[in-house]
Amino acid sequence: MKRANISYVKNNLSKLLAEVRSGESILIVDRDVPVARLEPITNLESTAPRLAGLVREGILSLPKHSPDVKSFLSRDKVKLKGQASAVQTLIEERGEEP
Repeated sequence: MKRANISYVKNNLSKLLAEVRSGESILIVDRDVPVARLEPITNLESTAPRLAGLVREGILSLPKHSPDVKSFLSRDKVKLKGQASAVQTLIEERGEEP
């Protein structure tokens, strides 16, 4: 595993991310004390334990069905009349002060 100090990371983040994309793991150190690790995300299995923990804690719920993204994106978009503001309309519906 490659080591990099914080100042090097600040100045070379793009280069380090390219290395991570190619499979390298990088340990970030502050005065030789490890503080973080950059690792490639290879697949969902690597994040499954974390997701399972969040589901157990009630923080996250998994979808029951896979979303049909193509169908969702092909739907007609809502068009506001005149100079209407979606944000202003939402604030008014909630009864909040702007």
